[in-house]
Amino acid sequence: MVVAIRLSRFGQRNTPYYRIVVADSRAPRDGKFIEQIGAYNPLRQKDNSKEVVLDFDRVKYWLSVGAQPSERIAKLLSFANVLPTPPVPARKITPTTVTVEETAEATTA
Repeated sequence: MVVAIRLSRFGQRNTPYYRIVVADSRAPRDGKFIEQIGAYNPLRQKDNSKEVVLDFDRVKYWLSVGAQPSERIAKLLSFANVLPTPPVPARKITPTTVTVEETAEATTA
């Protein structure tokens, strides 16, 4: 059984509120979970901040027994200095596409 630390969505339409839960990775997003270890409110508060509440002891316990944090949880835990900053994935460099207008301008100039 692979255990994941992830977000479970609550709240109403257009007002999301997430619980930070430890769950089996095969369980649905809002389904059964093992333990709730925090909450996350992504909407900006009056002081222009986002609210994150974590039980650090339980987070450290679940990480020590092998629970895998999701990408968003890893980022939130890095902000709280529990995990190191996750690496930024490298972007693929694609050649720019040349439009027909650009080629017509290049031939006339």
